[in-house]
Amino acid sequence: MTALALENINKSFGSVDVLKDISLTVEPGEFIVFVGPSGCGKSTLLRTIAGLEDATSGRIEIGGKDVTMTPPAKRGIAMVFQSYALYPHLDVEGNMALGLKQAGEAKAVIAERIQGAAQMLSLEPYLKRRPAELSGGQRQRVAIGRAIVRKPDLFLFDEPLSNLDAALRMATRVEIARLHRELGAAMIYVTHDQTEAMTLADRIVVLRDGRIEQVGSPMALYNDPANQFVAGFLGAPSMNFLAAGQLGASGATLGIRPEHLTVGQTGRIKGRITHVERLGGDTNLLVTTEAGETVTVRLFGQHPHCVDETVALDFDPRHAYAFDAQGLRIRG
Repeated sequence: MTALALENINKSFGSVDVLKDISLTVEPGEFIVFVGPSGCGKSTLLRTIAGLEDATSGRIEIGGKDVTMTPPAKRGIAMVFQSYALYPHLDVEGNMALGLKQAGEAKAVIAERIQGAAQMLSLEPYLKRRPAELSGGQRQRVAIGRAIVRKPDLFLFDEPLSNLDAALRMATRVEIARLHRELGAAMIYVTHDQTEAMTLADRIVVLRDGRIEQVGSPMALYNDPANQFVAGFLGAPSMNFLAAGQLGASGATLGIRPEHLTVGQTGRIKGRITHVERLGGDTNLLVTTEAGETVTVRLFGQHPHCVDETVALDFDPRHAYAFDAQGLRIRG
């Protein structure tokens, strides 16, 4: 039995088609991440799975049951929002308990589940505090705890870390990964942050203009992108794209990741350094080539290169990706 099955999901707002023929299967215990640029439909797809938006056409199954026409409260899902969506007049315990009380759960069951979630999320000292007395990270943990106590068939996360600072995002990301391992539940997570996608996902679903571009494990998508869009979207710094003809390569465009470019005395790409980013463990060089293209070179460690230095770049052809004029990958 699959945790989620989407069959030919379409969603339109008037004359605007937002989701276009989406089909996807999620296995029990799988962590799926939806990524894509703003407006690609990832949040709309999540809301359609949750029942907060109605699919224009298609079929949705959760836990083997057709829920296409089922209201959100009866779909067996729990959703964690970017905005936390906590009730300010209730304390932490009250916020986590509310959904269970509304579902008619016994007091003993509610107390047991809240205690278990509080231990899992290190919220025990804060159970009697209200949201205004908590930090952003603590509020997000309460929102996650509220989802956990419901013991849903499917967890849905809609950009849950967007409101946190960088340090808290990393800490909470690690926490979510740990929770997934402990709970063993299927999770679908929407983000625009590719670092979250690469570090959390069992499989990534890359969306563009309401369509699925590619589905696969993080490393499969990174190492074997189906097209130029996926190749450029995953990876930081992003892949370099150069006119293939200038380098004697086939296709219209050649893609080379920054870490696969080398700096030396000779090379097929000559240019001038226009910017240097010294990051401690890495050094990034922005180079304007003789052809007027800008490329990024990622060097591991610390390097003395400076602006206006003339450099020669080269690469191993085995690490280059050829794309045709439509952006599709040329293999072989």
